[in-house]
Amino acid sequence: MACGADPRANLQKASERVAQAAGQGARVVCLPELFRWPYFCQREDVALFDLAEPVPGPSTQALSRAARMARAVVIAPVFERRAPGVYHNSAVVIDSTGKLAGLYRKMHIPDDPGYYEKFYFTPGDLGFHAFDTSVGRIAPLICWDQWYPEAARLVALEGASVIFYPTAIGWHPREKRSFGKAQRDAWRTVQRGHAIANGVYVAVVNRVGLEKSSRSEAGIEFWGSSFIADPQGVVMTEASADREEILIGEVNLDRVEDVRRNWPFLRDRRIDAYAGLARRWADMPRVPGKKP
Repeated sequence: MACGADPRANLQKASERVAQAAGQGARVVCLPELFRWPYFCQREDVALFDLAEPVPGPSTQALSRAARMARAVVIAPVFERRAPGVYHNSAVVIDSTGKLAGLYRKMHIPDDPGYYEKFYFTPGDLGFHAFDTSVGRIAPLICWDQWYPEAARLVALEGASVIFYPTAIGWHPREKRSFGKAQRDAWRTVQRGHAIANGVYVAVVNRVGLEKSSRSEAGIEFWGSSFIADPQGVVMTEASADREEILIGEVNLDRVEDVRRNWPFLRDRRIDAYAGLARRWADMPRVPGKKP
C-alpha cells in the first residue's frame, strides 16, 4: 500500500482493500504498519503525537465495519494513544464479526536515522501472543520485531499458524546502490527463517513509495516486496517493489502438521538449557585448560 498525506483517504483505501481482498477469497487481511499516514518517524516532532488515537477508536471502528461486511479477519495497525504521554505502535486483531479479538503493542522499538521510533513509541508491555479468531490462531508482530527469533518462537509456542508482520521498511536512497540488495535479502531471509524454525506460515506486509518528511531530505524509498512464506520457508507469492498489490496465499494446516512431523524442531528444543536467553549479554564460559 502507498500511504498518502490524508489519513481519512488512507483509511478509506484500506477499507476498500479489505473488501477487494475478501472478494478474492482472503479470510484474513493484514494492512501495513502505520498505514493511516506517511511514515512520520523520519523526524522528531511533538506535534505529531496528535495523530495518535485510542483503541477502540476511529481506525478500529471503520475496519471493524469492513471486517464484518467482508466476513474476514483484519489486522489493523494503529498509532495508539494509551494515556497522555504514553503512545504505542500497535496492531489490533479484528475478528470477522467485527469484534476486537486481540491487541499487540510493538515490543522492539528501533532508533536509526529516519526511523526515530523511540521518540514516539513506548515499548509494548503485553508480551508476545497468538489470538483466537474465526479462522484459527494467528499472531501479529510489527516490523522491527521481525529481526528477533525469540518473538516468532514465543507466538509459535502459543499455537499461531501464521505470523503476520505489518511493516514500514525501505532504503535511504543514498544507500540503495551500495547496500540495497543485501538489506532486502537479509530482511527476506530472516523471516523465511522464522517460518522454517517454527513450522509456521509467515506473511509480511510492507508499504511502497518514496516518502519525505521535508523537501530538503532524501526521504525513505519503501521497498514493498511483501511476501508469504510456507512452513519450509518457500515463498508462495511476492509483491513488486514499486506497486500497490493484494497478495493472496492459502494456509494449509495439514502442511504445518506434515512439516513439523518431519522437522520436529519444537520437539527437540532443550528448554532446560536456554536460561541465558534472559540475559542482555553472556560472557563466553571458560574452557578448562585454555586461557581466556
